[in-house]
Amino acid sequence: MTQNIKNGDCTPHLRFPEFQKTTKWKDVILGDICSFFKGKGISKDEISQDGKIPCIRYGELYTHYSETINVIHSYTNIDENNLFFSKKNDILIPSSGETKEDIAKASCLLLDNVALGSDLHVLRVDQNQIFISYYINYGIKENISKVAQGDTVVHLYSNQLKNIKLCLPLLQEQQKIADCLTSLDDLITAHEQKAEALRQHKKGLMQRLLPAEGETTPRWRFPEFREAEEWTSHPLGTMTTKIGSGVTPKGGDKNYLKAGIPFVRSQNIGWGKLLLSDLAFIPRELHKKFLSTEILYNDVLLNITGASIGRCAIVEKNISGGNVNQHVCIIRTNENKLNSIFLMQYMISVQGQKQIDSFQAGGNRQGLNFAQIAAFTIPTPSLPEQQKIADCLSALDERIAAEEAKIAALREHKKGLMQRLFP
Repeated sequence: MTQNIKNGDCTPHLRFPEFQKTTKWKDVILGDICSFFKGKGISKDEISQDGKIPCIRYGELYTHYSETINVIHSYTNIDENNLFFSKKNDILIPSSGETKEDIAKASCLLLDNVALGSDLHVLRVDQNQIFISYYINYGIKENISKVAQGDTVVHLYSNQLKNIKLCLPLLQEQQKIADCLTSLDDLITAHEQKAEALRQHKKGLMQRLLPAEGETTPRWRFPEFREAEEWTSHPLGTMTTKIGSGVTPKGGDKNYLKAGIPFVRSQNIGWGKLLLSDLAFIPRELHKKFLSTEILYNDVLLNITGASIGRCAIVEKNISGGNVNQHVCIIRTNENKLNSIFLMQYMISVQGQKQIDSFQAGGNRQGLNFAQIAAFTIPTPSLPEQQKIADCLSALDERIAAEEAKIAALREHKKGLMQRLFP
């Protein structure tokens, strides 16, 4: 592809070579190229696992899908006479949603005879439908957001959509762009599927490498440990040198800087990994007041309050010497008794999460105190076997992280490409 540097028209910056000398893109309005329809009511209560008719509502649309839809996850048993059915290549746009960003989205449905909910606009287009769905999502998304109305619940009306302006090339160029972006999405999906397969593999492996509830020995042991002693269980407090949480500085967000001492909050703790895209920092003077809550390399960080309770990660070198807030517990293991990575992997396992749940009254997952954490029963083999299990699971984590990095890079590439392929 080459870059188009001409200004003053609606032709995009980037065009495939074979279209460089063809007609410029032309202005149209959405109402000139579409017929508009609305779906019919399908409530959440009318969706069931034993339903016979495939259906899509707004909620399902953006839980599972992106620019194109070729798999259906929801079904209903509503009388067919009370439903609106799709035709292949219908474009779906929400008619209501929680935010203006949510509502300014489109997907091209590649399937016939899918029941469509009343919270969806249905556009039947006489252009390349996949191209149009990409264009709506990346070329005119902001324009759609501007005409949507409401704050608590946002509404988008067909008469507003009909007046949205866009620029169109010839059908051959539309097809070329659609093919390019679809192939990129297929590649992203392939990596997503690989990452999910690795996650499921790890989940199954953990259930075999760690003892099941009520057992003292796991189903699988590495060959060199098959004749070793059975695992023994100990209270976590007997195998640690520190169990304690951090402090949130008075004034909250006002203390946070763009650089300084890392300050880890509960949102930075994922399932076995750190989520540092929004890491906060505090001044060194404030850090000196919080020295008792300083985190060190290989400390285990456990979320102990709120909806994210039970999420757990290891302190990496890039945040060692930082601090945590009161929602995060620091667990520092006795290295002669307990491998910290082994502990972290156990805490996020099915068995570890069951222990966390057992301390939550009524299963509400309200919070954990230090006495409860110290009382966790941790099944442990010898340190060499702990290390072997930790290395095995960490290697899988690295493969998963590598796939996630590829996915993120491909999404950024796609985002940049879209900015150039559409005016």
